[in-house]
Order: sequence, then C-alpha cells, then structure tokens
Amino acid sequence: MLRTNAAVKVKTGNRQKVNVGTEVSRAGVVTLAIAAGLVGAWVITAFVAGMVASGGLVPMISNWFSAVIG
Repeated sequence: MLRTNAAVKVKTGNRQKVNVGTEVSRAGVVTLAIAAGLVGAWVITAFVAGMVASGGLVPMISNWFSAVIG
C-alpha cells in the first residue's frame, strides 16, 4: 500500500466586532473616576492640613464661622 502525505492549510481565528463608542465611553469613565479620586484625596489632605494648622477640629470650625460671617 502506498502512503501519500498531503499538506493541509488550517485557518483559525477569532474575530470580534468592537463597538468604538462603548470603548471610548469606558475610557472616559475610567479617566473621570481617576480624576475624582485625585480631587477627593486633595480635599481630604487640605482638610487635615487646615485642622492641624488651626489647632484642632473645634478651633477650625470657629475660625471658619468667623471667616464666613466676618
């Protein structure tokens, strides 16, 4: 019996359609979340620094009221 070898081309692939609008929206949400986190960290840092500079929570509140009222 004769044996013959044959070359066979096999195509494999995974094609997916990506919605560009969804990806852009996702990137925008991530960017805004990072920015909000940075602003929030800055606010907490500023609050703590103000409390330390004024000598505690009660003096900071009284100083705030005197600054707002005049």
